[in-house]
Amino acid sequence: MNIPLDLGDRSYEVVLAEGARHELAALIAKSVPKAKVAVIVTSPALRIQPWFDIESGLVQHVVEVPDGESAKNFATLELLCTRLANLELSRHDVIIGVGGGAITDLTGFAAAVYLRGIAVVHIPTTLVGQVDAAIGGKTAINLAAGKNLVGSFHQPIGVLCDFATLTTLPERERRSGLGEVAKCWLLEERRASDLDGTPMNDLVTLSVSLKAAIVATDEREGGARALLNYGHTLGHAIEKLALARDVDELRHGEAVAIGLAFAVRLAYELERVSSEEIANHDDVLSTLGLSGRLPSHFATSALIEAMGHDKKAHHDLAFVLPGSEGFEVVSGISPEVVSQVLERFRGEL
Repeated sequence: MNIPLDLGDRSYEVVLAEGARHELAALIAKSVPKAKVAVIVTSPALRIQPWFDIESGLVQHVVEVPDGESAKNFATLELLCTRLANLELSRHDVIIGVGGGAITDLTGFAAAVYLRGIAVVHIPTTLVGQVDAAIGGKTAINLAAGKNLVGSFHQPIGVLCDFATLTTLPERERRSGLGEVAKCWLLEERRASDLDGTPMNDLVTLSVSLKAAIVATDEREGGARALLNYGHTLGHAIEKLALARDVDELRHGEAVAIGLAFAVRLAYELERVSSEEIANHDDVLSTLGLSGRLPSHFATSALIEAMGHDKKAHHDLAFVLPGSEGFEVVSGISPEVVSQVLERFRGEL
């Protein structure tokens, strides 16, 4: 299945299929016909996978970077760009990100800044990459102060979501991707009762279709695209604190799941939804095998401070919240109210 992302002269398609990776050469030939060299950016662990038979149809090089969030920093970005320069990559050439959301974030940002912008293709190999990170042109690296604080909008020329790459995905990575799937399911105001038994490929397609439709109307997050941050205000705060201790403590989707469970409780506190919606959120997370509970070692004061530094905040606390008219960004929420809800939420363990 091909899902178009309509952005005028930056439009492209997201290909969802078994074997989608094999469409790379044709995509490059069509979209960047002057390209002579392709650089694939991936990790050592992915390079040895049975599906890593990717061919660009060009002179091809592979550059390895660390996997996971540890790759999203200035040091790795500098090493990657230096490698591109040493390979004499030109503005007519192409870079290809093969990996999870961290690798496509890093690769996309490198493509945005190297020679002031070169073509990039994403082949996301994780569930979170396929349903979220690789689509929409948001690229970034992390700072100690927070996730994704340095980045750029740089649209790919195409995204190839190959379902075959998910067959070798570790269970925890699969579960992490389901956090973003849960977000999309809830944004579409679907019920938990309709989720059980839905095939994974259908969940991926639903999520990609939703994101593509939203990004097409709001490429740079001036309005509707902000809704895709549902669950992410607390989620990113938890991630920031967890990454400071151990890069493997918490995956992105695990943090988002907690953020979703908290956001609906905050909406309830603000009288935007009924308790029935809390139950629906909890049931969606449970059906997908996700925990929406806040671990006790995340201090409320530290979470409040981290949420205040979120890149989507504007010197106050802002959350995407459900309500009677649908979802919207709600800003100016009192830290005291957020703290009270966090404390009650923690008590539900």
